[in-house]
Amino acid sequence: MKGRWIQYTDDELEFIEQTSTLPRRQAYAAFREKFDRTDVSLNNYKALCKRKGWLTGRTGQFVKGGVPANKGKKMPYNANRARTQFKKGGMPHNTKFAGHERITRDGYVEISVEETNPHTGFGRRYVQKHRWLWEKENGPVPAGHCLKSVDGDKTNTDPSNWICIPRALLPRLAGRWTQGYDEAPAELKPVILATAKLEHRAREEGRRGHKETG
Repeated sequence: MKGRWIQYTDDELEFIEQTSTLPRRQAYAAFREKFDRTDVSLNNYKALCKRKGWLTGRTGQFVKGGVPANKGKKMPYNANRARTQFKKGGMPHNTKFAGHERITRDGYVEISVEETNPHTGFGRRYVQKHRWLWEKENGPVPAGHCLKSVDGDKTNTDPSNWICIPRALLPRLAGRWTQGYDEAPAELKPVILATAKLEHRAREEGRRGHKETG
């Protein structure tokens, strides 16, 4: 009863200690059956074991190397569960197949192609569409070079809209010294590009001459 200390005999305490490793409900049922202690509830029984430090030894955690209780057992059929289960050979609704395109934060179009991803080993990966198409016609982009959109529209992935230029030209086309190439009117783009190429060539020739005289 609440507010009253429950007394146990030495025989009862010895029995409880000896059966403490059993599941609590099973041990409590055995205790009630043996001693007919109707005044001791399951919570009273648990509290006593806790005070005495008589633990079951079970933590509720899976033990490494243990065998699951349902290993090899087949789940019973349930119509409601079966309706929402993945079917064999089915694909998630958000699967992106080869040919799927997306726009990057930088405004470039990427396309999913059937090539092994070197980072994940997956059979498909995303690549820049304009470069992928350009290299199909022209081969790999040389080291130290990159592709530049002729009309300034990064989403125009037609190979004819991209030219291969030295990467060192990019600062000059970005508007660092002149009007930005991409923002310039169409009639000025060829002039800006030609000027940037001449300045780049002159700078390279100057560096080469300095090395030869030095």
